[in-house]
Amino acid sequence: MDKSRLDKNTALDLLHKKMKNENLRRHCYAVGKVLADFYDFFPASGNLTKDHWEIAGILHDADWEITKDNPERHTIELLEWLESYEVEPELLDVFRSHNSKITKLRFPETRLEWTLECCDELTGFIVAVALVMPEKKLEQVTVDSVLKKFKQKEFAKQVDREQISQCEQKLGINLNDFVSMTLNSMKKNSGMLGL
Repeated sequence: MDKSRLDKNTALDLLHKKMKNENLRRHCYAVGKVLADFYDFFPASGNLTKDHWEIAGILHDADWEITKDNPERHTIELLEWLESYEVEPELLDVFRSHNSKITKLRFPETRLEWTLECCDELTGFIVAVALVMPEKKLEQVTVDSVLKKFKQKEFAKQVDREQISQCEQKLGINLNDFVSMTLNSMKKNSGMLGL
């Protein structure tokens, strides 16, 4: 049987089939859009296209609803689903590197893998900041408001700030700029994110 090619449409179809929670889906959309924008920021390298970077975000947590109580299965479930698709090996590596603290499948190495690693937590943190704004809208969020909350350990304390801060060492982007680029990307897509 011929495998269907994994593109943006088939990735979204897979996400919608496997994930029913709208807020979790929006998290995946957000990470996808942010990664697509970072693709434009970095000098071209590797075989993956801008669409591949977005697909990495769309699918990075696609199995979360199913694996949240069984974290050692997170991403392994997704990789099993992807056996039915034609997928670039480099993209499979990106998924292997996600949740690697638990699965130990592959630690992040490439620019895309590290960007996903850093922006995954940051997008959730920015949503948390938006939700404490008077109108609960991204347009009210500023880089300063994100950085101020970032320093408040009690705010969204489940967010791994160290994971976000790795952007400086692993990507050569200071935290201010990383927050700014991520926030701008999310603001451009605020309708899709329901914020």
